[in-house]
Amino acid sequence: MSQLRTQLDALITQTDLEVSSHQREQLVGYVEMLNKWNKAYNLTSVRDPQEMLVKHIMDSIIVSTHLQGERFIDVGTGPGLPGIPLAIMNPTKQFCLLDSLGKRIRFIKQVLHELKIDNVNPIQSRVEEYQPEDKFDGVLSRAFASITDMVEWCHHLPKADTGNFLALKGQLPQDEIDQLPEWCSVTDIKALNVPQLEGERHLVILSRKG
Repeated sequence: MSQLRTQLDALITQTDLEVSSHQREQLVGYVEMLNKWNKAYNLTSVRDPQEMLVKHIMDSIIVSTHLQGERFIDVGTGPGLPGIPLAIMNPTKQFCLLDSLGKRIRFIKQVLHELKIDNVNPIQSRVEEYQPEDKFDGVLSRAFASITDMVEWCHHLPKADTGNFLALKGQLPQDEIDQLPEWCSVTDIKALNVPQLEGERHLVILSRKG
C-alpha cells in the first residue's frame, strides 16, 4: 500500500465519512495524477502530494454529506476541485465541472479516463457564457471568488425553486454575506472540520428568496 494511501486512511479515520476501498484508490490516483501533471502544467500551487491530501482531497470530500440533490456544477473548478473528489464520493450523482482554461479541462478528461469516473461532464467555458438547458440542484465553488460575485455570475445556474449555492470558504466572510443582492440569502452555514488543516473552513449555503 502506498504512503499516500496510508496517510489518506489515517485522515479519513478522523472524520465520520464512509469511503470504500475503491474510492480511496481513486482519490489517491487523482493526487498522483495531479502531482505528475502539475510539474508541466502548473495546475495548483500545492506541490507536495501529502499536502494535497489535506488541502485538496479532505477539504473537498468533507462537504460530501451536505450535497442535497442529484445534479451539481463546480464553477471555476481548476484542476477539478472540489468536483472530482466529490464525484468519487458520490458516484450516483452527476457533476458538471466548468473552467475557462483548456489545460485544466484536458487534465480533468485524462483523470476521468484513467480513473474510470463516469459521472462527470467537463466543460470549457466562462461561467457567464454557459447557458445549460437543465439547471442544477447545487452550484459549488471553492476559491472561485467572493460569495457576492459567485451568486451574481452564477445566478442562472441553480434550479429556480430548489437550487442552492454552496460556497467553500475559509474564515466566515461576513462582509461578503452583508453585500449579498436582495434576491439571495444565506440558508445555512456549516463549520467544517478538516483533519490537519490549519485555519477555519466553512460551507456557506445560499438560495433565492421567495
